Amino acid sequence: MSRRPPKEAPDPIDIHVGQRLKARRVGLRISQSEIGAALDVTFQQIQKYENGANRIGASNLYKLAKALNVDVSYFFEDMASDAKLKALSDQPAAHFSHDPMMQPESIKLVHNYFRIASASVRARVFQLVKSIADQDGLENAEN
Repeated sequence: MSRRPPKEAPDPIDIHVGQRLKARRVGLRISQSEIGAALDVTFQQIQKYENGANRIGASNLYKLAKALNVDVSYFFEDMASDAKLKALSDQPAAHFSHDPMMQPESIKLVHNYFRIASASVRARVFQLVKSIADQDGLENAEN
């Protein structure tokens, strides 16, 4: 029985699901080892899931949802349409490597931002960060 040749790049759906896994895991401050223990897999396997190199089977996706306290549908939220996914699959995998929202720092920032109970304080924090970014952008444009 022959095996199929390996794909050159991960499927965009697997990448998306892996990114959602990583975002939730980092946001909850859970290590790859802890999530791996919940699924009875190694942290290396969780790394492969997170970068889309390995697909997450249905039973493990269900276990992940339970461990992360989300519905299974969480992993598919904000996924591109079929046409957009097709276009993404035709692009090199590097397209996915620089998404700033998937960086641990970004995930932690958003997680902590939403831990602020007061909507008015959150709005002021948002305005502060925006004004700093706008000022920094102006200074860099002048140099």
